[in-house]
Amino acid sequence: MSPPQPVHENGQVIERLATAIDDIRAQLRQVIVGQEEVVDQLLISLFSRGHCMLEGVPGLAKTLLISTLSRTLNLSFSRIQFTPDLMPADITGTDIIEENRSTGQRDLRFLEGPLFSNIILADEINRTPPKTQAALLEAMQERQVTVGRIRHQLSDPFFVLATQNPIEQEGTYPLPEAQQDRFMFKVLVTYPSFDEEFEVARRTTTTPHDTIVPVVAPEEILALQKLVREVPVSDHVIRYTLSLVRQTRVHEEGVPDFIVDQLAWGAGPRAVQFLIIGAKARALMNRRSHVTVADIQALAKPVLRHRIVVNFAAESDGITSDKVIDSLLAATPTQEDELANDARFQAIFAS
Repeated sequence: MSPPQPVHENGQVIERLATAIDDIRAQLRQVIVGQEEVVDQLLISLFSRGHCMLEGVPGLAKTLLISTLSRTLNLSFSRIQFTPDLMPADITGTDIIEENRSTGQRDLRFLEGPLFSNIILADEINRTPPKTQAALLEAMQERQVTVGRIRHQLSDPFFVLATQNPIEQEGTYPLPEAQQDRFMFKVLVTYPSFDEEFEVARRTTTTPHDTIVPVVAPEEILALQKLVREVPVSDHVIRYTLSLVRQTRVHEEGVPDFIVDQLAWGAGPRAVQFLIIGAKARALMNRRSHVTVADIQALAKPVLRHRIVVNFAAESDGITSDKVIDSLLAATPTQEDELANDARFQAIFAS
């Protein structure tokens, strides 16, 4: 694929990304029933060069979805089962001594770990100690691993999906908020509807007949990731994004009373960046060359839910981070003139 032209100059480029997304969805539907919103959020994260954390009870086809996605994109896939005895070298790789049989000389050779794939499924990431969690998070941020004194570049594209089980916390090592912040999205995988579960039961109790074929090449994914960055964003949308995120910061001047009452901590600047870049990808997926406030609102929960910390009093009242985000969206005006004229937002932007 030739390098993409600027989005605002070439409608064909926009159509190419939207068509690629439609092709990916069509392939996934052969195996995955429902979960349309989850699929869209995974694709937005992929084309934004982000990473995802998926939370859901066992048996909701998280692993099947991710492995099928890798087949659809013609990407290499590694599944790592995180356990309490997993060491950093088990995922990054290690140096081994190898003997040359012809010369008898011994050489040091790097044996790559499972991180050297395009798509990584870190299954139950909270079951492994912080040292191994940190090795994965370093790879996510730097897209490289360091073994000894040698740095090894990881594959590109490189996409990490980590899963957590919300119902079984015994013997786990929960990710600190600062480490969760490295994930672009936290996606909630919920139970299927009655009709969807009926179709799952029908499909999975017969001989499978899926014919998954790759529809997007790795080089094209990289080109489309660059294309996403070309999408223009108006100052109005950036101001709206800032107003959402800055209102979560409890100690800032001008934040709503319910934020002070319900949150212990708010989101940092990375939330603003991920909201905007994710909104760009979402706009292209919907065949638009510009970002709207609706794009930001649609991504507010997956971007913010793991970046804000509900305090003990609110948690005991059954208030979740998603409920706080709903209240925040309802309390934030969408028009630029309202933002500019509201004294509360003037204080937020000035602080």
